[in-house]
Amino acid sequence: MARKDKTAKQGRLSQIAASYKMTKQSDPKIGLVLLGTFLLTAGVIFGVLLLVPGVWVFDLIGAVLLGVLALLIVFGRRAQRAGYAQIEGQPGAAAAALGMLRKGWKLDPAVGFNRNQDVVHRVVGPPGIVLVGEGNPNRLKTLLATERRKHERVASEVTIHEVIVGNGPGEVPLTKLVRHVTKLGRSLKPAQMTDVLARLRALDANRSNIPLPKGPMPTSMKGARQNMRGR
Repeated sequence: MARKDKTAKQGRLSQIAASYKMTKQSDPKIGLVLLGTFLLTAGVIFGVLLLVPGVWVFDLIGAVLLGVLALLIVFGRRAQRAGYAQIEGQPGAAAAALGMLRKGWKLDPAVGFNRNQDVVHRVVGPPGIVLVGEGNPNRLKTLLATERRKHERVASEVTIHEVIVGNGPGEVPLTKLVRHVTKLGRSLKPAQMTDVLARLRALDANRSNIPLPKGPMPTSMKGARQNMRGR
C-alpha cells in the first residue's frame, strides 16, 4: 500500500512538473508570478493574524497554507490559459476543449464535416443537443443547418443549439466555449438522455462512410485537458 501511495504521489508530482513546463513555454514569467503570489498572500495573512491574540507559530503556518492555496489557484488559471493556447488553431481544438465537460455530458467529435475541413461536433447534455462548428463561419452556417435538420428528424422534441467557435461577431472564443455551453440552460433531463443518445447512435450509423478530415484531431489530448483544468 505504501509503495502504491508513493507511486501515485510521484505521478502527481510529474504531472505538476509537466504542467509547469508547458505553462512556462507560453508564460515565461509564471515562476515570478507564483512566487510573488505566495509571498504577497502569505505576508498579508500573517500580518492580519498577528493582530489576533495567539501563538505566532500558528499564525505563520496558517499564512503559509493560505499562500500555497493562492499559488495553486493562480497556477491553475495560468495553466488553463496555456492549455488553450497550446491547442488553439489546431483541427479539433473545439472538441479537445469540450472534452473538459464533466459527467452528464456526451461528446461526439466530427459528426459532420465537408471537403473544406469545416467540422461540426456534437454535445448532448442538460441544454439538449449542442452543435459546435469550427472552420469558416460562412460555410459552417450551411453545414450546421444541414446537421440541425438531420437531428430534428430523430429528436424533434429536443432543444438544439448551434455554436460557432471563433473570435468574430456572434462567435464564441475557444477559451469561453465550455462556459458558454454549460450556460445554455436546462431542457433535457438525465432520464431522457439514454433515449436521445440511442436515437443519435442510429442517426450516426446511417451516415455515409466518408473519411474524417485530414490532420490531427486533439480530442484525446489528456495532458492538455488536464492542464486546461489546472491540474
